[in-house]
Amino acid sequence: MSYMIHRPRRLRKTAAIRSLVRETRLAPENFVLPLFVCPGTGVRREISSMPGVFNLSIDELTTDVAAAQDIGVRSIILFGLPETKDEIASGAYAEDGIVQRAIRAVRQSSPEMIIMADTCLCEYTSHGHCGVVRDGEVINDDSLELLARTALSQAAAGADLVAPSAMMDGQVEAIRTLLDAEGFENTAIMSYAVKYASGFYGPFREAAQSAPEFGDRRAYQMDPPNAREAMRETELDYSEGADILMVKPATVYLDVLKMVRERFDIPCAAYHVSGEYALIKAAAQKGWIDEERVMLETLTSIKRAGADIILTYYAREAIRALKK
Repeated sequence: MSYMIHRPRRLRKTAAIRSLVRETRLAPENFVLPLFVCPGTGVRREISSMPGVFNLSIDELTTDVAAAQDIGVRSIILFGLPETKDEIASGAYAEDGIVQRAIRAVRQSSPEMIIMADTCLCEYTSHGHCGVVRDGEVINDDSLELLARTALSQAAAGADLVAPSAMMDGQVEAIRTLLDAEGFENTAIMSYAVKYASGFYGPFREAAQSAPEFGDRRAYQMDPPNAREAMRETELDYSEGADILMVKPATVYLDVLKMVRERFDIPCAAYHVSGEYALIKAAAQKGWIDEERVMLETLTSIKRAGADIILTYYAREAIRALKK
């Protein structure tokens, strides 16, 4: 019998053998830790829907970044909660904006940390949408200048990468053009190339206080049933100069992530988003699952599907688990 010759179980016999032949490996450098920075001093406010994740003032942020670096975290991405909001998201591109100040502080306190900045307007607009709104509609082309100015201010503050996430057509080209013109040709762009209008963003909107004041974001974020369209979106961002292509969310779009990985030969990222994190946390708190095991299995699935980079709120816990 053929199974007498071919016995796959031979290579599963011990933990050492399983490790020897393992096809997909997670490593600390794969992970990017998202962090939320807010005004004030001494602020460490836990997000109710995301246990273990906090809104942090800059002083607390630098402490957390240093501690994360000691664990083995090598990259962070910053999201900001401004002091005030307005219709044109002026806090997003202000030289003294909350994220710009945070970038400078982290650059000084943890100079080796890779700093990424989310480049969007929703956290800074009074209406909560990702672009300029006129007569109840998000105006694509008018938003491009503000997104580019935001990216430039983040690069000037010291960000290694800017990460446009607004899903405005042409945003990568607008950002690349302005960065290059202003002498920031070496600042990389990690584009949220495929960002679905997902129900998994709920906890993030609590964390970033960015829920839309009216309507939703389905007119500019991608329709979940569409995969071929994702390839068009990715091709556009690639052709406009994106250095890294991202799929968001991760686990419910692994098929799309695999398509992106197979079609494009630049680094691919995936965002294990707030709702995906919250589901694991909630089930673990109920005692229904082994949190660490499910966390690692989930992150491994994202890596196996093709992600070189994984943005995850579990970055610290994953690195600790990998060291065991």
